[in-house]
Amino acid sequence: MKLVFCGTPQFAVPTLKALLAADHKIELVVSQPDRPVGRDRQLTVPPVKLAALSAGLAVAQPEKIRNNPEFRAQVEAIAPDAIVVVAYGRLIPPWMLALPRLGCINLHASLLPRYRGAAPIQWAVAIGDTITGNTTMLLEEGLDTGPILLQQALVIAPHQTAADLFDLLAEGGAPLVVKTLAGLANGTIQPEPQNHAGATFAPLLDREDGRMEFAAHTATELKNRWRGFQPWPGAFTALDGKKLIVHRMEVADAPGAQESSLAGSAPAKAASAESASILPGQIRIQDHRLLVACAGNTWLELVEVQLEGKKRLAAAEFLRGITLPANAWLG
Repeated sequence: MKLVFCGTPQFAVPTLKALLAADHKIELVVSQPDRPVGRDRQLTVPPVKLAALSAGLAVAQPEKIRNNPEFRAQVEAIAPDAIVVVAYGRLIPPWMLALPRLGCINLHASLLPRYRGAAPIQWAVAIGDTITGNTTMLLEEGLDTGPILLQQALVIAPHQTAADLFDLLAEGGAPLVVKTLAGLANGTIQPEPQNHAGATFAPLLDREDGRMEFAAHTATELKNRWRGFQPWPGAFTALDGKKLIVHRMEVADAPGAQESSLAGSAPAKAASAESASILPGQIRIQDHRLLVACAGNTWLELVEVQLEGKKRLAAAEFLRGITLPANAWLG
């Protein structure tokens, strides 16, 4: 087929390569403009552009696409059979939606209608889902509301982060797009409307999403949010007015719970009562481990931390270099 491909980040690169390997003719690759990135604001080329240029493909990087006569004339002159959109980063305007005979096909990294929006992988992990996947759909003017074409499911392992799933879903989604195009062309795939009543949303992440709210979330919820918000915004809190980044964490038993359970019922009840009296955000040190109380009488072990202006340290090493008051708090 004659295609226009729209994509920007690394997530879209496997699909671009799969379409080329399937002998589709990609007449134009559309990517977002080069942007300044990082503290030094160095101008950075999008991964899709790099892959396209490496393959000898034509690239366009319009600043806007809705009202851009020059870009519109360029795409209309191609008269593509389909426009494939993978993590492009902009809503496709009506004139593009109406142009190709097979429509605009989008790869979305969730099992729609769950997690419509900009960050489906991150929110699926952050909320604690155990299943995610990819969906190909026909784009329409609504945000991720179009008819479903094909879906594939993927199990989320307890240790996996959003960063881990990005690569798995990107590689798994590429052949799904190729299969979708073939099915649309030969009529074996029929679009199915989404169940809009079951829709959930995955908004663009904000830096504040990484702030650890110990009174609002259990230890398991905070661990899931940390897994979901990798590599950004991660997880952080405050210690004595300074930012404390938590690089690794684990759900933990209450301090003293194991020892008390071995010592008999009375000490166990005393330990339980003490734990219940501790408020979320309070710190306890046990066997060189840094523990913090969370909602629901749950506990989180901060395994690796980094205090503002300091280097990243294992908790035991961090504790050796700092003196904490008896009732130290995080948050």
